[in-house]
Amino acid sequence: MSPVSLPLFSADRLFLIAGPCQLEDDTLNLRVGEALARLAEHVPGGIIFKASFDKANRSNVDGVRGPGLEAGLAALARVRAATGLPILTDVHDAAQCAPAAEIVDVLQIPAFLCRQTDLLLAAGATGKAVNVKKGQWMHPEGMKGAVRKVEAGAALAGRETGALAVTERGTFFGYGDLVVDMRAFPRLREACGVPVIFDATHSVQQPGKGQGGSSGGAREFIPPLTFAAIAAGAQGLFLETHPEPDRAPSDGPNMIPLDALPDLVRRAVDIWDRSTR
Repeated sequence: MSPVSLPLFSADRLFLIAGPCQLEDDTLNLRVGEALARLAEHVPGGIIFKASFDKANRSNVDGVRGPGLEAGLAALARVRAATGLPILTDVHDAAQCAPAAEIVDVLQIPAFLCRQTDLLLAAGATGKAVNVKKGQWMHPEGMKGAVRKVEAGAALAGRETGALAVTERGTFFGYGDLVVDMRAFPRLREACGVPVIFDATHSVQQPGKGQGGSSGGAREFIPPLTFAAIAAGAQGLFLETHPEPDRAPSDGPNMIPLDALPDLVRRAVDIWDRSTR
């Protein structure tokens, strides 16, 4: 049975973006997607499946990047058909926005690219929902400009602006850890005027601390940061998940195991319910 269709990025119902870091084979993609579809009925604002067709910012030149645009979009279409979930994927340059928008429901702007004007304009011009991740060097109020660029792209294309959200993942001070300032959530909501998401799994990423200079992570801190962010005003969650994170081709150390996700989500929803009464 397909999940109930809900508005994307609801401001008054906790929603979840979840999935593997990058697309793998159909067996893995559908295993995760079907688990998320079963979980969706427990999330007030619904679940959006996410996976990347290209990890364009891997730490090392020989890092596995994913299937690429054409094969990746076809794989995402199969997940959507099998699960009924809306689909999100990253775009890295302006030329990817239009073809991706033909398949997915949400275009995501990676944190490193959150000020790239042409990319933001192109994403907005599709009329699709857009999630812009806050750069690790950005202050919350600085994200207002990114939101306005997406809106300008829609206006230039003669379209209505699609649903918009911004995502907080912490600030990087150069010592291999991101630090999440809980004041960022109300500040982002005030500055940007759109729903604010907390990227709980990338917030525990440790760039350069993994094997061979890859990214490490401290997944044990995902639950406390998730719960604190909801209490601080986050309206959505971003959680990368995998059946066997330690065997994932990217971001394994900062992903939550798929079998641990339902309990984490239920506890998060309970905190949301309590904090919004």
